[in-house]
Amino acid sequence: MTRHLFIVCSLVSVGVQAQENPAPQKDTAIKILSEVTVSASRTRESLLRSPVSIQKVGEQYFRNAAAPSFYDALEHLQGVQLITPSLGFKVLNARGFANTTNVRFAQLVDGMDVQSPHIGGPIANALGPSELDVTNVEILPGVASALYGMNTINGLANITTKNPFTSEGLRIQQKTALTHAGDANSAVKAYTETSIRWAKVISPTLAFKINGTFNHGYDWIANDHRELNGEANASTGLLGNDNPAQDPLSSYGNESSDRKTISLGGRNYVVSRTGYDEKDVVDYQLQNTKADAGIYYELKPGMTLTYLYHMALLDNIYQRANRFRLADYLVQQHGLQFQSNSVQLKLYLNRENTGNSYNLRSMAENIDRTYKPDNQWYADYTAAFNTATGAGATIADAHRQGRIAADAGRPLPGTAAFNNSLHQLAQINNWDLGAALKVKASFIHAEGQVDLTQQLLSDLKEKAGLQILVGADHRTYIIEPDGNYFINPKAGKEYTNIRYAKTGGFVSVTKTLLNGDLKLGAIVRGDKNDYFDLMITPRFTAVYSPVTTQHFRASYQSGYRYPSIFEAYSNVNSGGVKRVGGLPAMSNGIFENAWLASSITSFQQAVLNDVNGGGLTQDQAIDKNRGLLKKNPYTYIRAEHVQSIEIGYKGIFGEGRCFIDAEAYFNRYKNFIAQANMNVPNTTVPDSIPYALYNKAKQSPYRMWTNSQTEVNNYGGSLGLTYSEHGYMANANVTFARLKMSDKEDGLEDGFNTPSWTVNMSLAKERIVNHVGAGISWKWQNGYYWQSFLVNGDVAAFSTLDAQASYTFDKIGCKVKLGASNLLNRYYYSFLGGPAIGGMYYLTMTYGIR
Repeated sequence: MTRHLFIVCSLVSVGVQAQENPAPQKDTAIKILSEVTVSASRTRESLLRSPVSIQKVGEQYFRNAAAPSFYDALEHLQGVQLITPSLGFKVLNARGFANTTNVRFAQLVDGMDVQSPHIGGPIANALGPSELDVTNVEILPGVASALYGMNTINGLANITTKNPFTSEGLRIQQKTALTHAGDANSAVKAYTETSIRWAKVISPTLAFKINGTFNHGYDWIANDHRELNGEANASTGLLGNDNPAQDPLSSYGNESSDRKTISLGGRNYVVSRTGYDEKDVVDYQLQNTKADAGIYYELKPGMTLTYLYHMALLDNIYQRANRFRLADYLVQQHGLQFQSNSVQLKLYLNRENTGNSYNLRSMAENIDRTYKPDNQWYADYTAAFNTATGAGATIADAHRQGRIAADAGRPLPGTAAFNNSLHQLAQINNWDLGAALKVKASFIHAEGQVDLTQQLLSDLKEKAGLQILVGADHRTYIIEPDGNYFINPKAGKEYTNIRYAKTGGFVSVTKTLLNGDLKLGAIVRGDKNDYFDLMITPRFTAVYSPVTTQHFRASYQSGYRYPSIFEAYSNVNSGGVKRVGGLPAMSNGIFENAWLASSITSFQQAVLNDVNGGGLTQDQAIDKNRGLLKKNPYTYIRAEHVQSIEIGYKGIFGEGRCFIDAEAYFNRYKNFIAQANMNVPNTTVPDSIPYALYNKAKQSPYRMWTNSQTEVNNYGGSLGLTYSEHGYMANANVTFARLKMSDKEDGLEDGFNTPSWTVNMSLAKERIVNHVGAGISWKWQNGYYWQSFLVNGDVAAFSTLDAQASYTFDKIGCKVKLGASNLLNRYYYSFLGGPAIGGMYYLTMTYGIR
């Protein structure tokens, strides 16, 4: 009763957001012709004459969008892909090779990278701005390395916030929603989000702003029970529910490191520990708090000094190779910026502390092992199996009785014993024994750029049509070794901070020809990392504009990506497998002595088949199949490289009512940074190696960061159409993406993880009748293959329908927006291994005081 009363009260409460009176709508042509972008070339230029693909949306788009937040609305932009590991953690990407921690796509806020240092990518919009403070978002789908360096070979998003000098006042927003309707794993849940923005001009030269957002809800649930190990005992006819090595996707503690081949009744069987469902080992309560503040000082007209601070405290689910519960996870950013017409300087520090977060897989494994070690569990299983078969039970029933006996005393979810184990293991920072994620990391970044032709060489700009921009940047990562996730490889300095640095710079030259109709650009960038040679990154562009409404472009550029901190320095046991960074300092001797885990699996399965079905002894079967074992061909990590060719067109038709945006691209990747599973036998005697690789106790499994030997190509394009008539805005776009492998495919490259076709359509008007506005959007994407270390398989095609209706109270500056995302509540997966996404039905109220 209390919960329902709370929901009703929230729905009728006067929530408030700053509601600015929207400016009169312009015709499409006039509006787009007047738009400028700063991200495509790191300087102000016409959006239509951008030399590379770029999407820009602002406040009007977000007000009309049928989406719960501005960040959700980005999913419907041309060429953009969004996946959802959690209600509080969504990942933007473009042009393929998506994953749940996208280190190839950068996210900036006011030009500052908001990534989590040890992850190497942003935690969705956790460190981003409040919805009340966003003025526009620019997304570059594609390579941006020449200007932005590391982590931008798939693109970047730059979110620009409001300046308190031009956007003053108090604004409050209250959002209340219902989720989990029709969810078999949960009752309907409430979601609330409260945001406030206050900006004040103190004097003609000094202003400040403060933002705060607090949300609370219940996360989407991962409960996908598709079987990952269904053929493990096919040689004995034990399939489906009779298979004693079952490994359901959203269940942990029964993976490969939790399985063992045991001999029972003269046959070999693969048997796994029982494991726990994800919903047993995680609290799905979501609670995120974030705040930011800015002080703006105008030294003189056109010259501003700014201090910005962002912080976020998170409690939600996060996913990479394993899924994690983030609890009391704190990320912060301090930034100092100087900006004038010709000079831009930035200095900022990002810090993170993972707090009380933990690994869900390690938690399930070690709850099992805390109550009964593996050797004892398998001994009890064997004894009960033998007793059952001696009493005449079938083999399948004997396995079931063996499990019941071995699981005796196992803590059951929800009991005091289970909860005590969970709380204790969440603080043990050793994944062989516990599950804690205890990482403290930071990076400091400095950059500057100067437009030489703005003042120093202004004659060149006016007489020769030249613009020359130069810039440089430096970043140093600082990791505090925790003894589990990170260890300093230097002897005697295991707990001394790890430092990992990169320095780069660029020169950009743009020249206009043919009376300004042709714009040519060239950029050359160089980057030097502590562990890698100097990398040179060029970009060459051309934009031809025969008339002011028609623009054709072409570009070639290349880019490099250095390994992230985790890819370079990790040193963690995860599910019995040691995950080791690819730098020589971390992995010396492993690559040289390892054998491919995929070949070991094939070898072990062949031995199992020959023992159970071929009448061979185990030694005979090992000797027969030893040729299946393959030595590891991979080596120490190198920088990833991409080359990209792109063509595009932007045009306006129909007296300014119709805007067309088209693009096509081709990318070629080399040295794809990825992971390879390999095992090192505990012997160097050649004849003994196959016997060691058949026995899990006589080998050490590793998951190494290295490079794919495959040359990977992908190509695609997108087409967008915007039409405006009588205040109605209609948008439609279609995106195509395709992977093309080379003949040297080794299967190690990251999964492409991107649908071939994505279609978005929307229609909206801010004022349909007097104070009433509405918007509707539809999205469809075809099924695609998802590849990751957690699971491989097909993601089903899905479509979603979003809708909203709004009413504006002009006299009091209040706006009410009632809407739904996934209106029809058709649960779907945006990727494998994550949660099922249902409908979200929300009411947002906004209010503003000048």
